[in-house]
Amino acid sequence: MKHPTPLLATLATLATLASTLASTQSTRSTPSTRSTPSTPSTLLSIPQIFDSDSLNSDSFQGRWLPNEPFYTTLEPARDGAPGKDIVRHDPATGATHVLVPSRDLIPPGQSAPLSLDDHAWSEDRSRLLVFTQSKRVWRTNSRGDYWVLDRSSRELSKLGGDAPPSSLMFAKFSPDARHVAYVRDRNLYLEDLRTHVITALTTHSSPHLISGTFDWAYEEEFGLRDGFRFSPDGSRIAFWQLDTEDVRQVPLVNNTDGLYPNVQWIPYPKTGDLNSACRIGVIDLASLQTRWLDVPGHPREHYLFDLHWPAGSSEVFLQQLNRAQDTNRVFLANPVSGAARQLLLDRDDAWVDSDHHPVWFKDGKRFLFWSQRDGWRHLHLASTDDPKPRTVTKGDYDVTEFVHLDEAHKHLYFVASPSDPTQRFLHRIDLDGQHLRRITPAKLAGSHSYSVSHDGRWAFHTHSTFLTPPVTELITLPDHQSLRVLADNKKLKDNLAKLDLPAADFLRVTLTNDLVLDAWRIQPAKLQPGSKYPVLVHVYGEPAGSTVRDAWGGKNLLWHLMLAQQGYVVLSIDNRGTAAPRGRAWSKSIHRKVGVLASGDQADALRKLLATHPELDPSRVAIWGWSGGGSMTLNALFRHPDLYHAGIAVAAVPDMRQYDTIYQERYMGLPSDNTDAYRDGSPVHFAQNLKGQLLLIHGTGDDNCHYQGFEELIDTLIRHKKPFQMMAYPNRSHSISEGEGTTVHLRDTMTRFLHQSVPPGPR
Repeated sequence: MKHPTPLLATLATLATLASTLASTQSTRSTPSTRSTPSTPSTLLSIPQIFDSDSLNSDSFQGRWLPNEPFYTTLEPARDGAPGKDIVRHDPATGATHVLVPSRDLIPPGQSAPLSLDDHAWSEDRSRLLVFTQSKRVWRTNSRGDYWVLDRSSRELSKLGGDAPPSSLMFAKFSPDARHVAYVRDRNLYLEDLRTHVITALTTHSSPHLISGTFDWAYEEEFGLRDGFRFSPDGSRIAFWQLDTEDVRQVPLVNNTDGLYPNVQWIPYPKTGDLNSACRIGVIDLASLQTRWLDVPGHPREHYLFDLHWPAGSSEVFLQQLNRAQDTNRVFLANPVSGAARQLLLDRDDAWVDSDHHPVWFKDGKRFLFWSQRDGWRHLHLASTDDPKPRTVTKGDYDVTEFVHLDEAHKHLYFVASPSDPTQRFLHRIDLDGQHLRRITPAKLAGSHSYSVSHDGRWAFHTHSTFLTPPVTELITLPDHQSLRVLADNKKLKDNLAKLDLPAADFLRVTLTNDLVLDAWRIQPAKLQPGSKYPVLVHVYGEPAGSTVRDAWGGKNLLWHLMLAQQGYVVLSIDNRGTAAPRGRAWSKSIHRKVGVLASGDQADALRKLLATHPELDPSRVAIWGWSGGGSMTLNALFRHPDLYHAGIAVAAVPDMRQYDTIYQERYMGLPSDNTDAYRDGSPVHFAQNLKGQLLLIHGTGDDNCHYQGFEELIDTLIRHKKPFQMMAYPNRSHSISEGEGTTVHLRDTMTRFLHQSVPPGPR
């Protein structure tokens, strides 16, 4: 195979290119300000991006104390000892006070303090719960050791008795801080903090039963991990229990850690197959008896995705989706009788969003819940006494994030962007739906996120744009005045300032049916007039996310900037059905036709850009994506083989029948009632159309998008005599990040493939 032009020679050539006029379609631009020729020291490289800390982004790790107007940080010990102190900050004065010195976190008989992976306070701040030595369970480090510090006696004790190291999950104080409950080996336990007597609250030994935490599908698709809740008075614990018996399993095969393979089997319900059975129990901690809630509906054909005890309430609040996920029933249940009464019903002809939880008022009766019932994602006010909800956030815009409920002043803070779906701003509205006001200053563009103190007077404000790393500052509300910068990312900004950064802008692409799609573009800072440049499209395209956002993009953005320095024009387009805040008609348009409409939008938008931007080379077009974006890459190559000439599909799902029930059925329905669409939307059935070059990348230990689908596609391509390249990463998960050198190897493999298939630079 012919090797690409040596990298440094290519870069030196690109550094002398002349610029051309900016596109008339550009709506916002963040151009490079440099005009001097590039040198190797001003150019990005894969080792610099992925194998050093020079371009790492820092974030502020402070947290607000519940019910107090202070926040805490972890800081190097002030007395010079090892470890970190927990320091309290007064936002008004800037005064600090060490709440817990690191020396108080040294276990008996040891010389070094505990490393704090996480920590939590009892309600009265008399005790501190420390999470350490954490281990990963699927997506997050949720299993580890827990210690309790009694601040008055300075006694530090480990929980779990003789439990194996790093075996406890989700430990939490009871409301009176006399006990801690936790999960160990799929069962719930309660430990008395005075006597350290441990009581088993569930005692099943079946490998199929899971109490207090979740199976793979619930964790992945509903974001549920911690599966139990103390009642407000501490007398009961409500918990989820899942039964995976008869759920078919998939294997993860580890071929590298021993002489013989190690096989791990995971219950994983694929589309149309049997789900885990889910139920909710309430344990009376006095009698240790469990009452199972009498929630209507078959436990394998419904999902219980939310569980709370409203403040001061003796009843359990829960939400239930049917399997089609087009109906959400909200219940209050009596923990003594188990009887559940329906509070309200939310329906949608497509699906009901389940990624938001209710916001409760202090009275434990009123709550805010999310719905698209009026065509936009809004917050609605409901009550346990009144089944008729009232819309609070009104208008033709989507609320993207709840921020704070200010009951004292009857205000609601939330994030939205009514006029530009690529940006995010803080807004405030009265609880009666009046007086909508943008709080983020009008002079600030980009994306903004907020963490607000319990009294609503202060907030951590984090702001970034496409080419500007995030800055976090402490502000006052509602006037949004900055008090002090908490994290400025100065090191990253200084290192970026030394680079010859490409130009970047945002576009709006209007198609023939008056459909307008948002996009961004990164291109060499200087374009040679009359020349054409290869195009790389970065795609996701599925309803779980979007790519076109005016926010700092981290390492992925830096890799795209590197490619633009090398002579590529990098584009990304949000098709219909992505998670852009553009209303129900936009988000639900792909219902029962995932893969078809989205790839069509992508192709139509690309053709429009190629026709209207003469600097883009239609003979050198590549596309790449990860996960759903990998699937979309395959659909692009197989459905539009004359448009795309190369593609990189990372961790893709070539066949929708291979993916899990909760995600795929939400958007596609069941295979039994949408058979043709499942086939039409799965790229594996169109592999025979491949004309361009294809690189397939997958981790063999991917528990999410399985290696089985990767092999199914490979087998299909071989059957159709289609050439392709592939790279399998042993035992790597969906992130393909484990193991020394993995990320650098992955990105180098991707870059070399692009150089070979669509060579960089002008023609």
